[in-house]
This record gives sequence, structure tokens and C-alpha cells, in this order.
Amino acid sequence: MAGTESFDITTGCDLQEVDNAVNQALKEIRQRYDLKDAGVAVDFRRAEAALTITAADEYTLRAAWDVVLGRMVRRNVPVKNLSTGAVQSAGGGTARMEVTLQQGIPTETARAIVKFIKERKLRRVQAAIQADQVRVSSPSRDELQAVIAALREEDFGVELKFGNYRSQ
Repeated sequence: MAGTESFDITTGCDLQEVDNAVNQALKEIRQRYDLKDAGVAVDFRRAEAALTITAADEYTLRAAWDVVLGRMVRRNVPVKNLSTGAVQSAGGGTARMEVTLQQGIPTETARAIVKFIKERKLRRVQAAIQADQVRVSSPSRDELQAVIAALREEDFGVELKFGNYRSQ
């Protein structure tokens, strides 16, 4: 009897790397002459996987966001998984922006991934949504590798990670 091979498709940000990127960005913001006294604050809430950036005005806020984003790129945090909110007016004439970090594949994206795999019409490949991930299984490793290659070429709006590759 042939065994079944499978792998999981997930997404997410390493929260420790995000924390490190925020700390490095704050250090750079405190040293830059144009942002030093601008009242910039970056608050990372690990439990909620969210950032709040506050600054004196929208221009300074955008400059601070560029610094944070640059540090995240250097720390290999997938920027596709960051979604920025609109700039809001905060108390005291300041500006605030919320940034959420995508942890886990959203249901609509998971459905799109399953639909994409089924449209490939690979006979023995099965895809199933399991909470915030998608499990793909097949008796053939070659078909699974073809699915991974096809998924890497497609853009689903989040960075996909392929892991938990196993034989049963």
C-alpha cells in the first residue's frame, strides 16, 4: 500500500523578529535629527500582533513608518503580512496609524488556495482547510512539489510558508 505524503501551507510573522525590528527602529528614530524631537512613539503589542505608530504630524509619521518598515525588511519579516490602517488624528494634534500583523491564513485566502489547487486538476492531490492553515496531501511527492511550485508563482496577498512535510 502506498503511503500518503502531505505538507502544510501557513503564514505568519516571527514576533520576536518584529520586536527586534521595532527596537532597532526606535533606536534609529531617536538618533535621526529630523525625527529625534518629533514625539514619535512605536508601540508593539505582541498579544494582539499589532503596532501603533504615533507622531506629531502625518509627514513625520510616514517617515517613522519608513524606518520601521526598513528594519523589518532587514530582519526578514514578511512585509506582505503587514496591513496598515489609515492615518487617524489623535489627541493633541498628533497622528496615529495602526499596523496589524497577519498570523495564520485568513479563511477567504485559504478558500482561494484550495480553489487554485483544484483548478490545476491534479488527480490525486487533496487540499483541506484546517483552522488557519491548509493541508495538501497526495501519494506522489512529485505532484506535491508541482503544487508548491505553482503556489509560489501565484500571489495570494500573504507570504506562504510550506512546512510540516511528512510521509504517512
